[in-house]
Amino acid sequence: MATLILVRHGRSTANTSGVLAGRMPGVALDERGAAQAAALPGRLAGVPLAAAVSSPLQRCQETLRPLLDARPDLPLHVEERISECDYGDWSGRKLAELSDDPLMEVVQAHASAAAFPGGESMRAMQNRAVEAVRDWNARIEAEHGEDATYVMCSHGDIVKSIVADALGLHLDLFQRIHVDPCSVTVIRYTRLRPFLLRLGDTGDFAALVPREAPDNSGAAEVGGGAGAP
Repeated sequence: MATLILVRHGRSTANTSGVLAGRMPGVALDERGAAQAAALPGRLAGVPLAAAVSSPLQRCQETLRPLLDARPDLPLHVEERISECDYGDWSGRKLAELSDDPLMEVVQAHASAAAFPGGESMRAMQNRAVEAVRDWNARIEAEHGEDATYVMCSHGDIVKSIVADALGLHLDLFQRIHVDPCSVTVIRYTRLRPFLLRLGDTGDFAALVPREAPDNSGAAEVGGGAGAP
């Protein structure tokens, strides 16, 4: 079947301000995110792509724009099912103030039971995203052959939930996966099982440099975090 290149959108203004953006309109790439997006065509140079699929949100479409400009024949498809998790009443709030909410502990340790007030459950988020990938795999293979590769740009929690499904991990374990902004994750799907070929690859190890005030909480960054400073 098809090979999927999953790209998390570049760093956004919400990432740097510590806000859980969710589906809020008008969340754009910041200066660093724009530079990350500009580097994407070079990182994927030489890789034949059958199609590009994007979340409808601005930050994802801005991430793919340089790639589309570099490959004017590459068709773009907008896919609602890979949009950001609907965080409901949590959308637009500072992550720092959400850390003390009792629901956050559930999100961290028992994601399959987490449902955001006024929004959706994390289980529903994963189901729709995985369904979208399966549908696009079948479509790409039917139109371009079983060796075809396509790129999909989405959001941190979406990418992590798709990776968890590919690895056969329960959703409760998906917070153990981390993907930085504009990182590339590659999954090759076959008739019997998927193979994870790359995970969160940025080609940059700055995120591994010890920080002055390290986070020792062990908590995952809901929404995906801002990456290296």
